[in-house]
Amino acid sequence: MSSDTTFKGVLFAFICFAAYSFSDASVKLVEGRVPPFEAGFIGSLFGFVAIPFLMKRGDRWSDLVRSTNWPLWSLRFLCSSVGTVGSIIAFTQLSMAEAFCLIFLLPSFATVMSVVFLKEKVGMKRWAAVIIGFIGVLVVLRPGFRELQSGHLAALVSGFAGAISIVIYRAIGPQEKNISLYGAGLLGSIIICAVFSLPHFEAPGGNDLWLLAAFGLLAAVGNVFMMLASFYAPAAIVGPIQYSQMLWAILLGYLVFGDKVDSAMAIGIALIVGSGLLTLMRERKRGVALPPPVAGKTDAALAIKPEDGE
Repeated sequence: MSSDTTFKGVLFAFICFAAYSFSDASVKLVEGRVPPFEAGFIGSLFGFVAIPFLMKRGDRWSDLVRSTNWPLWSLRFLCSSVGTVGSIIAFTQLSMAEAFCLIFLLPSFATVMSVVFLKEKVGMKRWAAVIIGFIGVLVVLRPGFRELQSGHLAALVSGFAGAISIVIYRAIGPQEKNISLYGAGLLGSIIICAVFSLPHFEAPGGNDLWLLAAFGLLAAVGNVFMMLASFYAPAAIVGPIQYSQMLWAILLGYLVFGDKVDSAMAIGIALIVGSGLLTLMRERKRGVALPPPVAGKTDAALAIKPEDGE
């Protein structure tokens, strides 16, 4: 793979994660005026925009609801909605940096679940990464020294749901079509969020509707650029670029929302990001593709198999 091709992949990855960050900023700007399930439903509808770009030769729209393993497809269907709603609540209640750093525990969750459910062998360095990540969370949360909110729990739940999706990907990815895995996530967010939002559904006001449209469209754009990035550059290079979201979180948080990062949070962020990067490096050496832990948007990574870009 030439350096020019790899550069394209890196550039597309930065665009992808910038789009995801602005997507999360858009839903944060709604400031909770639209209930989380309704916001998730409206935003997820725009996921259909990305499908024509994610389809491969021979894929059909009906493949969105086909599977070689319906129990795991259904579990991913459920986890996607949990992750989406969890991230919306987290970004509504927390600063962007705080929400991201908690959701970025996803690799640690995935490591633990891979040991339990896939019987993977994990060495000391990967366990060290897990421990470092959880220490980082304790530093950020400072339980007993600050008031914790439901947004903190929502962020952790979102990361946990994303980790389940990664374990599902590892279990059935080689047999399952990418578009089927994407369909499980997309349809899960749309249908489950629709069911829970219908009883109290009220059409959002003009500004909120535009913000939710931006939330969904930017996520769809990010999905497409993730596909391009993974085509032009190896997953080992694309994966770590996800942490550029933390820079966007700090910048957007400061400029748009007036958020500040204190010293304790900075230390916690450094520990969590370091934990994630260490996990990614270990996965690269093992030859395992670890989908990027994008807040509520792991579907993009699940639409790409390792051989597409390597």
